[in-house]
Amino acid sequence: MAETEFHRPVMVSEVLKHLRPDRGGIYVDGTVGGGGHARRIAGCLSDDDYLLGIDLDAGAIEAAAKMLAGLPPAVELVRDNFKNLPGILSRRGIEEIDGCLLDLGVSWHQLDRPSRGFTYRDCAAPLDMRMDVDGDITAADVLNEYDHADLARIFREYGEERWADRIAEFVARRRGKKPFAAAGDLVQAVKDAIPAAARRRGGHPARRTFQALRIEVNRELEGLSELLEKMIWLLRAGGRFVVLTFHSLEDRIVKRVFRDMAQSCSCPVDLPVCICDGPVVRDLTRRPLTAGCDEVQDNPRASSAKLRAVQRI
Repeated sequence: MAETEFHRPVMVSEVLKHLRPDRGGIYVDGTVGGGGHARRIAGCLSDDDYLLGIDLDAGAIEAAAKMLAGLPPAVELVRDNFKNLPGILSRRGIEEIDGCLLDLGVSWHQLDRPSRGFTYRDCAAPLDMRMDVDGDITAADVLNEYDHADLARIFREYGEERWADRIAEFVARRRGKKPFAAAGDLVQAVKDAIPAAARRRGGHPARRTFQALRIEVNRELEGLSELLEKMIWLLRAGGRFVVLTFHSLEDRIVKRVFRDMAQSCSCPVDLPVCICDGPVVRDLTRRPLTAGCDEVQDNPRASSAKLRAVQRI
């Protein structure tokens, strides 16, 4: 499967520059997708090195296996949630790593397949949005079962939607007549809720609502701060951590964790005494890096990508 058929990696040169896999060692791609970034990382490694790829999507694991076949390092692919990375590494006896990449974006494969339910552009698509197809809850379940207050909170907090309360009201009213099942049902409810003048600004009017539902269904922000901190503590001295985000909620979390651990003391809160001699990491980016004009023109989805990186001291 060609990389453009599954997942097109963004900011590849910037990822490699800051991750520095050419140093060799143990590397982790916590969101391997179709293997686009992982293939570039593996191409920098030798036979003595190791690359671990994680993804919840079984299709992504299959695609990545084909993408990484025949490359030099020992490669292991695991179907799991990247938030379980510390345990996954522990079970393999790995106490330190040399680098980790997290690409927190949704892959083309997921966005472009209507059957996965992530898109608002196909009105017949089911309201699914599960990254793990075996997950318990779908977007339709959220719309049909959550009460008005919870829906408004999700739309407001996860979608940063100005019209959150009004959209929740229209959702509740509509589902009373007929349960939500297809993307077109939600798109119409959103359009009915948002005044016409507001719909003409800021892209597709349902974009933020769909983002909010996707985050809720997949618990994308739950435990992210803790995971980032744990992965930093797993880096050996000189090890690097690169994170790509695609919306402001995730970027703010990454920014805060990296900033806090680059300050004078970032010992785990449960330690009885301070054991560090200063900051745990050095911030390699200060401000987030973004894709260049040429890449955005070639791949419009790169326009929202932000890259932050730190190095363990």
